[in-house]
Parts: sequence; structure tokens; C-alpha cells
Amino acid sequence: MKIISLLGRQPELSIAELEQRFGSRNVQAFSDLAALIDTVEFDIQTLGGSVKAGTVIAELDKADWARLSRDIVQRYLKTLRGEGKITLGISVYGKDVNAREVQRTGLALKQALKKQGRSLRLIPNDSSALSTATSHHNKLGLSSNKIELLVVYGPKSVIVAESTGTQNITALAARDQGRPKRDAFVGMLPPKLALMMINLSGAVRDFTVESSRTLDAQQNVERSAKLLLKTDDKTANMPTILDPFCGTGVVLQEAALLGFNVYGTDLAEKMVDYSTKNMEWLAAKHSIGGVRIEPGDAIEHQWQQPIDAVVAETYLGQPFSAPPAPDKLDKVRRIVDEITEKFLKNLATQTKPGTPLCLAIPAWRDATGWFTFLSTVKKVESLGYEWQELENVDAKKLIYYRQDQVVARQLLLLRRK
Repeated sequence: MKIISLLGRQPELSIAELEQRFGSRNVQAFSDLAALIDTVEFDIQTLGGSVKAGTVIAELDKADWARLSRDIVQRYLKTLRGEGKITLGISVYGKDVNAREVQRTGLALKQALKKQGRSLRLIPNDSSALSTATSHHNKLGLSSNKIELLVVYGPKSVIVAESTGTQNITALAARDQGRPKRDAFVGMLPPKLALMMINLSGAVRDFTVESSRTLDAQQNVERSAKLLLKTDDKTANMPTILDPFCGTGVVLQEAALLGFNVYGTDLAEKMVDYSTKNMEWLAAKHSIGGVRIEPGDAIEHQWQQPIDAVVAETYLGQPFSAPPAPDKLDKVRRIVDEITEKFLKNLATQTKPGTPLCLAIPAWRDATGWFTFLSTVKKVESLGYEWQELENVDAKKLIYYRQDQVVARQLLLLRRK
């Protein structure tokens, strides 16, 4: 099955996630906005960096929109599935097509279906592509009669795909804002970035895990209370992800929903309490595996085994709302470098060769867009790690940031030597 994925705000991170999840041989950049994936299974809700995805139904030669529109209508009528009234949306990516022209394509389909005795509700376009929110709230791609056609222009051809769904922004917001314990001072790691980091580590590809979405709902009721802070026979063989800087538990919750046992430690007792309460909240809503949370300083803590993968946002240093003076930045950088290096040395003594890691460490952005990085980045090989390699992007240049953000996150994709 060939899937096209519409990449998020930072496409290089999105395609890196796909590559780490599905393997480099199965992922190919189609354009700056999209990637093609060869896979037998695909669930966009297990990805943090893809906003829409669809099953490819045709690859057409590039042409003017009027000609392409006629071709789409003729071809799609032959493959249209389902019964009853259809809800349809059309989104065009990679080409500036007037929204009215896109609507005309939908109206042509509507008229053709009317002749076949079928009715169609057309989602109006404000632009060439429907927003993720519009597609999500109309449940496009989630059933055979709620359809979104994705038309994606590449350098040499045009892909037409039928959506299999959009990123569930409602669920992501609930997991972010609905948790009982949040703390803006220690940083607010977005759930979709945590999810992306887990995939970027390579842990999902390395291990066979069963997402909580496939587990029996009654099993959730029976297990949610007793599994917190311990494991049982059902979870003993599930791989474990460690977050040594667990904070409020965002990485823990996303890893648990993907089917991992999770293990979190934090220097602050308050954060241990926050993570515990947040995981209790999650366990009451979803069936999850084993959870262990305890106090611990990442530069000296002795973790219990097994540790199958490590995913964490490490200490980011002092927050800044504006670029700091050079001497101030140098001071903060030295402190963070020391903590990060000591942590990596400690972790190396407790992980086996091949253990995958994805770590978010700080990178400071100045007013010109220039980044200042930790010196520890250049030492990872001497500390007992090797870089993971990617085909589509440079694995050593993955940075998550917003335009108004001073403290960005550099993502390190490593493996224990």
C-alpha cells in the first residue's frame, strides 16, 4: 500500500520521523510538503509530524488545473466506494489554485453522482486546501462516505490520494490541556513533539508494540489502577522507554499510548508527583502498560533494568523571552553543557549497545536566526554513543523551534555504542 503524508510545519522533522518509523527504504520525499510511504499498516494518530495522509489512487502527469480536474473526476468516479450520502472535501497542495476552481471540481463530481442517484455534500474551500481543523471536525477520511481528495503537486507529477484521516488535534489538545498537573515554568513539551521524538528514536521500529487503541476497553477498567508504578505478567515482555527528565510526564504518556512500558525519573519531587498524577489520569482513560516513576538526579541515578530506549527533553537552562547578552548566554551554556555531559556519561554505563535515544537539548536562537549549540554535541562519540543516520535529511541538523522562540530544541538521534 502506498501512502502520501502531508508534512507538518517543519517538514525535515516530519520526514525524519517517517523514516525512523517505517525505514529509509520505505520513505521517499515527493515534494517539500509531502512524502510517499510503502507500508502495509498506517495510522496517522501514531505520528506527531504528519498533518494529513491518504492512500494513493492515481499518479498523473502535471497539467493545467482545468485538464487535471477533468481527469480527477473521470478517474475517481470509477473508484468511488460506499453507499448513501457522501461528504466530500478537496485539498490541493503544492500549487496555487484558486479556491473557486477547486470547488468547481467538487461540483462536477456532485453533478456526476446525482446522475447515478447519489447525493453529495461538498465542504466549501476558503483556500486551495482545507485546514486540518476543517478536515478533522468533518471526520473526513474516517469512513467510506466521508471523503477528502488530496491532490499533491510534485516536481514531475501529481498524486491523487483518498484521505485516511487527519492529525487528531482534539485528542492532542485534551492530552495537553486536560491533564490535572501542568507547569509552565519547567517548560511545556507539546504532546505531538513528544510523540515525534519517540518515533525519531527508532524505538517503535526496533520493537513490536501494541498501541493502546487496539486493546480491549474492559481491560482498561480492570488494569488502569493496578498497573500504575508496577508491572504484571501482561506487561513483563513489553519494551520500556526511560525518560530521566520526566517533568510532568508528557513523554511518558505518549509512549504509554504507543504500547510501551514507561519509566520516569526527575530531580524535583514536585515533578515526580505531577507525573504520577498525570499518569493516573491517563490510566483512567486508556489501557496502558507498566508505569514506574521515582525521584532521581539524571547525572548520578541508578536506574532499574530493562532500559530499551531513552527519550527525553533534558535540562534546557534558563528560559529567555529575548536573546540574552553573549556573556549571559555563555554562562548558561556552560551550566547546561556540564549537566548534559554528566548525564550522558551516567547513562552510558547503564545501557546496552544499540539502545536508541532521542534527546531534546537546548539551542539558542539570536535575532538573526543564528543558533548557538551545546559543545556536548561534538563529544557524543567520545561519551559512548553514535549518531543514527537518515537518508532524506541530515540527522545532525534536526531543530524544533517557533519563530518567536529563543530557546529551541536540538534533537539528538543516537545509539549506545
